[in-house]
Amino acid sequence: MPETPAEPTDRSAVRSLLRLWPYVRPVRARWIGAALVAVLASSLALVIPLVLKWMVDGPVADRDPGGVWLGALWLLLLGIAEAGLFGLRRWLVARPLAGVEASMRADLFRHLQRLPVAFHDRWPSGQLLSRGTTDLMLLRMFLAFPLTFLLVNGTTILVGFVILFAQEWSLGLVLLAPAVPLMVLCSLFETKYSLVARRAQDQVGDLTTVVEESVLGIRIVKGFGRNRSQALAFRALARRLRTTELGKARLLAGIWALVTAIPELAIGAALVLGTIEVADGTLSAGTLVAFLSTALALRWPVDSIGFLLAMSQEAATAADRFFEVMDVEEEPEPETSGTASGTPDRGIVFDGVEFRYPDAEPGSPPVLGRIDLRIRPGETMALVGATGSGKTTLTALVPRLHDVTGGRILLDGEDISTMPRPRLRELVSVAFEEPTLFSATVGENVLMGAEGASEQELRQALSVAQADFAHQLPQGVGTQVGEQGLSLSGGQRQRLALARAVVGGPRFLVLDDPLSALDVHTEALVEAALRRVLEGTTALVVAHRPSTVMLADRVALLSDGRISAVGTHQELLRTSPEYAWLMSGAHDTGVLVPEEGGAR
Repeated sequence: MPETPAEPTDRSAVRSLLRLWPYVRPVRARWIGAALVAVLASSLALVIPLVLKWMVDGPVADRDPGGVWLGALWLLLLGIAEAGLFGLRRWLVARPLAGVEASMRADLFRHLQRLPVAFHDRWPSGQLLSRGTTDLMLLRMFLAFPLTFLLVNGTTILVGFVILFAQEWSLGLVLLAPAVPLMVLCSLFETKYSLVARRAQDQVGDLTTVVEESVLGIRIVKGFGRNRSQALAFRALARRLRTTELGKARLLAGIWALVTAIPELAIGAALVLGTIEVADGTLSAGTLVAFLSTALALRWPVDSIGFLLAMSQEAATAADRFFEVMDVEEEPEPETSGTASGTPDRGIVFDGVEFRYPDAEPGSPPVLGRIDLRIRPGETMALVGATGSGKTTLTALVPRLHDVTGGRILLDGEDISTMPRPRLRELVSVAFEEPTLFSATVGENVLMGAEGASEQELRQALSVAQADFAHQLPQGVGTQVGEQGLSLSGGQRQRLALARAVVGGPRFLVLDDPLSALDVHTEALVEAALRRVLEGTTALVVAHRPSTVMLADRVALLSDGRISAVGTHQELLRTSPEYAWLMSGAHDTGVLVPEEGGAR
């Protein structure tokens, strides 16, 4: 789960929803126009009781058929006008609010791309997906319906009560009596519903995560026969969500019942009192009909309070969840690009580099401590170390997937912390240990490594990575590889990832065990081609096998987050027992080979 979200009780729903204003502002004219149209339509509904009063006290009392037909015509015209205005309201808001949702979704996606890797390490992808889909849909629905009708219904109730008091103030007081208990009930409902709404939306994110992981990991699920366990995990989360949704339904049913019943009792009391006044001759029948018709016209605005408050609370929670992500600081960009003074130290230089993860316990030792290392221009440095020694973390610091927490990294004498990230990532190309491909063509996946690279450069990169199999695919390099590239073998994916790293002829190259999924024959071919590429670049290569180490000019041994030895392969075999042990493969069997034996 992500960091603990703010509790709903810590915020005001109104304050949360007001944060949407920058997105609503561009369409405010149409939204306000739609609201005014809806107010006008609702006000027309309140004119109908006045027409009924005129009909009952006039043509009906006078037995005038012509007047009755005239009144009926007015009622028909008012009904048609009301329906037309409500249709116009929907037309006015549909397109602009769809644009608001699209704009928010685009901003969220853009922001996610700019957030540090540490953020994505902490947050489940399902939680982010639910914020970009379900939550934004709730916000669009709120802007289109509840927000408008909170204004419309509030105005309708106010105008309606003015009409009621103008007709018979004593009966108006009877209908006004439930106002205080209704406000208390709505306040209690709002507090409870906000808690349940937040819980439900978080649980939707958890459920989405399980579904996504099961789909992406379907080969593991099937391969190990874990269908039942995954189904049980899904069922448990689905039941938890169902329980929460039923709790929401109970709260909504309760408030709706009370909001409906209390005004109905008041209308019943007003009907009895009004009938008595008509019988006494102090009130005309037409006035009583108009009064009751107006009261009944106010039923929907009053009855909908619970429903509209529920939707507003869900929207406020959705806004909180949206801005919970948007408020996370993006990777900082330097204001200016630094330049080296004097004679620059060319190549890649790690100068006293330290690193600890942002969520590390206070006082815990850093993952990397005091890394001092220089890779000369045009040199290939192999980085060797036991599992967990920090090799992948160190390579991730060069393209600034993580920022150093101490010391600095220099590229040709320039501190990478002063470089704009786009420029840094043009200079540095990376191939990760886990090859990730996108739902795109082979060519598009490879050319992500160098925007604007030519067809010739694409073919050359495929050749270097021994990925010429791409030309034999059904549509050649235009073949769609499918989600995560799962239509390809592991070795094919790794070769395409390597081609992506070398396609642009990068100045600096970082390879994290780029040949681990290849068979020995393909590995030899890739190494031969890669050796030519490495001659023209400065490279840092994470290596686990002697064959990969042999690509390097020198080797750095990383042990417990520190560089413990640097030298050529042969030098380290003679002088470093740990390196000899790692290269011998004896650590796989648990037998320690003597230093000299390891050297040979």
